[in-house]
Amino acid sequence: MAHDALGAHARDELGISEESRARPIQAALASACSFAVGAVMPLLVATVASPARVIPIVAGSSLLFLALLGGLAARAGGAGVIVGALRVTFWGALAMAVTAGVGSLFKTRGSELPGDLAPFQ
Repeated sequence: MAHDALGAHARDELGISEESRARPIQAALASACSFAVGAVMPLLVATVASPARVIPIVAGSSLLFLALLGGLAARAGGAGVIVGALRVTFWGALAMAVTAGVGSLFKTRGSELPGDLAPFQ
């Protein structure tokens, strides 16, 4: 009878079993779907916002959507909903602020884009 010491350790000490094993393809598909949904929501808001107020409206709605999706992901993962929503919103707001800072540093604006690339001129 063959003994699998590593398998026994993984099962008994670490709680790793065939049922709890990672599923990278499933994780990748779930990540791709959530990324697509998260990207579509601010785009839909941008299509209905007035051109003069599109930036603050899209930024605010993006933070709202980040909080919503962060709470939903936390609930799905069994974590605290409020903490998950705050964590995702904080890091999303920080990323937006850094992006705006870099754009300001290099003096970039959407109106400098040629033709169809600047829909909100």
